[in-house]
Amino acid sequence: MIELRNLEKTYHTATRDVTAIKGINLTIENGDIFGIIGLSGAGKSTLVRCINFLEKPTSGSVIFNGTDVGTLDDAGLRAVRRKMSMIFQSFNLLAQRTALGNVLYPLEISGVKRSEALRKARELLSIVGLADRENSYPAQLSGGQKQRVAIARALATDPEVLLCDEATSALDPNTTRQVLDLLKRINTEMGVTIVIITHEMKVIEQICNKVAVLDNSTVVECGSVSDIFLAPRSHIARELILPQSEAVPAVTGRTCLRLVFDGNSSFEPVISNLTLECRTAVNILGANTKNIDGKAYGQIIIQLPDDEMAVRRVTDYLARIHISYTEESLHE
Repeated sequence: MIELRNLEKTYHTATRDVTAIKGINLTIENGDIFGIIGLSGAGKSTLVRCINFLEKPTSGSVIFNGTDVGTLDDAGLRAVRRKMSMIFQSFNLLAQRTALGNVLYPLEISGVKRSEALRKARELLSIVGLADRENSYPAQLSGGQKQRVAIARALATDPEVLLCDEATSALDPNTTRQVLDLLKRINTEMGVTIVIITHEMKVIEQICNKVAVLDNSTVVECGSVSDIFLAPRSHIARELILPQSEAVPAVTGRTCLRLVFDGNSSFEPVISNLTLECRTAVNILGANTKNIDGKAYGQIIIQLPDDEMAVRRVTDYLARIHISYTEESLHE
């Protein structure tokens, strides 16, 4: 559906050039919930705006349903943007319009007959769970409700793709979960492909089937969420999955292992069995296990004592029970 080929965006200023994204090559298939994750400044928002040409790429191509978007005239570009709706962190609702009026807006500018537009707008408000708030103004709505109105408005043009730029960053955890559940339902029931820009791995884990990791303006790894979560190759992916700030600082001179659980062993009492079998106490520095598509995946970082025999017993035990591990160097 969407193919990005060697995409680059450079901003020219009076003093220097700033390259926001470079060498981006991605393929987003029909029906994907595709996550793009990275720290602030990695180029995520620029990338998503280049997909629908809100930002014109400096070089490279965006192919949408077989058409090079960069070759389209203004009318063709507007048609593509109707098929690639966007929602934002700040909601971008019209303050002087009610919830119903906001959803009606894209239908009005598209010339849809008033009676049909009203029917469709009310149907969309019902889909997002706000049928009883159609006469409320944005100032009378919570953050989660505002984002639901924004989603309904984005769906008004019957898009094939929904681009979400940090759409849950301004919401509390419970509301974030509800909005992500709604997006997943829209993907499943309406067949809308979704691209999610975020800096939170929890968002990726909850909803996405594929993910691209951005660092320093480029993609450092890309694949299924379960594969990236299970065996991150890049430093930035490991940091996003299990930030060191969430772990107890390492003690200098200790051996640390990152244990990887693949779904078959995640629910077994591995650490308890390890300490009993190996007669070795270990310290858990950090842990992150998740249920992804009904299977458990996760990682645990453990600290071992300064005892070569104890370390050998632990690594031999892990090999025997088929738990993958890598040595980690954690610094205070």
